[in-house]
Amino acid sequence: MRRDTVLAFAVILLVLAALAAKSMLVSVPPLRAHNAPGEFDAVRAKARLAMVLGDQRPHPVDSAADDMVRARLAGQLQHMGLKPIVRDQVVCNDFAKNRLVACARVRNVIAVVGPAAGKALLLSAHYDSVPVGPGASDDGIGVATLLEVGSILKDRPLQRPVILLFNEGEELGLLGARAFLADPLSRNVDSALNFDARGVTGPVTMFQTSQPNGGAVAVFARSARRPVASSLSTDVARLIPNDTDMTVYNERGWLALNFAIMGNETRYHSPGDDLAGLDTRSLQHMGDQALAAAVNLSNGPPQARGNRIFFDVLGRAFVAMPMAVGPALFLLLLGIFGFVGWRRGALIGATSLVLGAMISGGVVAWLATVLVATLRAGTYWRAHQEIAFVAIYATVVFGALAILRIAGSSFSTARLRAACWLAFLLIGGALAIAAPGAIIYFLIPPAIVLLGMAAARWYRPAETVGGPAALLLLYLTWGEMLAQLEELFTPGPLWVAAPVGAIMIVAALVEAHALLIRVSRPVLLLGSAAIAVVAWTAAGVAPAYSRDHQERFTIEHVTQFPSGRSYWSVLNDGSKLPAAYSTVGRWRLGTLPFSERKRWFAPAPPAPGIKPPSLELLETVRNGTERRIRLRLNANGAERLLLIAPEDAHLRTAGATGLARPIVSADSSGKFAIACSGRSCDGTELTIDQGKADPTVFTLVGSRTGLPPAAAQLVRARPQFARPQYTPDESVAFARIRL
Repeated sequence: MRRDTVLAFAVILLVLAALAAKSMLVSVPPLRAHNAPGEFDAVRAKARLAMVLGDQRPHPVDSAADDMVRARLAGQLQHMGLKPIVRDQVVCNDFAKNRLVACARVRNVIAVVGPAAGKALLLSAHYDSVPVGPGASDDGIGVATLLEVGSILKDRPLQRPVILLFNEGEELGLLGARAFLADPLSRNVDSALNFDARGVTGPVTMFQTSQPNGGAVAVFARSARRPVASSLSTDVARLIPNDTDMTVYNERGWLALNFAIMGNETRYHSPGDDLAGLDTRSLQHMGDQALAAAVNLSNGPPQARGNRIFFDVLGRAFVAMPMAVGPALFLLLLGIFGFVGWRRGALIGATSLVLGAMISGGVVAWLATVLVATLRAGTYWRAHQEIAFVAIYATVVFGALAILRIAGSSFSTARLRAACWLAFLLIGGALAIAAPGAIIYFLIPPAIVLLGMAAARWYRPAETVGGPAALLLLYLTWGEMLAQLEELFTPGPLWVAAPVGAIMIVAALVEAHALLIRVSRPVLLLGSAAIAVVAWTAAGVAPAYSRDHQERFTIEHVTQFPSGRSYWSVLNDGSKLPAAYSTVGRWRLGTLPFSERKRWFAPAPPAPGIKPPSLELLETVRNGTERRIRLRLNANGAERLLLIAPEDAHLRTAGATGLARPIVSADSSGKFAIACSGRSCDGTELTIDQGKADPTVFTLVGSRTGLPPAAAQLVRARPQFARPQYTPDESVAFARIRL
């Protein structure tokens, strides 16, 4: 085998190895062996959390289990020498990103440290869990952080009040945060720190700020010793449909920072979110940042104004600049590279070739994920996602090489290098339209290349040094971002990582272009294809699930009224059901009238004593083409109620009487929903305003945790590494009601 061939495949394997190792670019800081007086002690904080969680049963809003957690939480605060305040409120909250209003009775627990008067700093976490898991990370990590930080701050001479808010109802509607805005204490708040989780491990990411973000970024820059943050992630937080309590707090215009961990989503919102799963190192990282930021804000918020773009480097350094500077530098780089591309004859053909290679790599990787998904159903990557992502990147390499090697052999490395970074900047400009904070990622690497090009006038090898140096900086910055993207899309779809990976991969292949064109085209393409096939084979045969990364598998007993027809529902990742399930009956894939997520169905015997929730129409007031209706909910044993109206119902406001919230539908579409959670929903009165006077057919859904006795065989036959996630094993009853 020729030496060039060996070197070429060594380069390909090196690129894949670097992408496989990118998660090491930012790791969780190690746990300190000893803490100095006044430092955050994660071990002590976790012990306090264990006392609060008790037997670690799920404790959703307005449940008996949450009453016990709240009592133990108040006891911890009293033991620390603080005076807890419990606010008892019924509250409703609306969501700008979907057509939903959620209501419940909440009891926020509040403690104040420092002076009684003055503008206050709010530290916020929620103590309720989802109905399916104990919530040791979501949001036990926030509860533990606030308890430990509060115990430290109470012994310090603070210049202003610090409010510790342990709110209830975040999981089912951000309700505690909404309730706090009606609390008299909220009137004095001018800054807020929120702590949450979307996983159980990993470094703590500061992923959301108030807008404009100048003051918030200044606080973070002064506070974080191990920063993990980027202005791109804050833009993503704004664009995706997920919300946290910070969504509510931002209505007040407070200076705000939002922190969370997101490693190992497979434990999130499941029974696996327990104390054993909570990484103490992550708690240490969150606590250190919370304490430092609180101390920095203890004298008041900074006066910094405007917006900043920013990112961290390896979790060790933090780079920020004014938003206005970023676009100016970007346009300067774009103009210079456009000129260089024109001078080198790379403005059109070579740039199109590079963009084509990136697109080809991404498309081929997408096709590969579709093909593998047809051969192996389910989230087959759940236990070993790193193998699946390497397979995706290996496929990107093949797809990109197919373009570069077939159509790009006549181009020199210098032409392709200019074209590559011009294409990089064009992509950055397009991305910045939706996410302006992303532009900072497109400044430093091309600037390094440009310096090399300029220095080559005096030192000829400078450009060949600048190209790899820029590639290394691209890896150090984009590699971390790509690792976070992989974590975010662990549930799928996997191919989302391919376009981002393609940018780094094509940049690397361009630097190796002179070597690659010396290798036989069939050998190079067949060899790279073989590497991708081997990687996909490894992903296809690796165990899909493990004890720590389990399959989502929720069993439901569903009854439709008035027919009384019952059936089993299994909500999993789409993989085949255990063979033992065939004894129950014939299973088919389908959807529920109130949920578009596909699940398995089979006939089920009626559940003893099951009753549907019902509505009592109390009042109807018509005003031309509009109407207002007032209803009373009868839960009939349900713990969670969902009232769904069709898209043409034109709901304007909805919620508990006297607490109705607007349903902002300008940025959303689909059905309208009103949710009520907890014991207090039984007998709750709702008021709904509609933009139509005609009768509407509502769907009323009631669910309660637990299954009838007939489900025992299904529970026993559940796969070894499978558990409910997001939704508990539950009994559901629903009916359509015309009002």
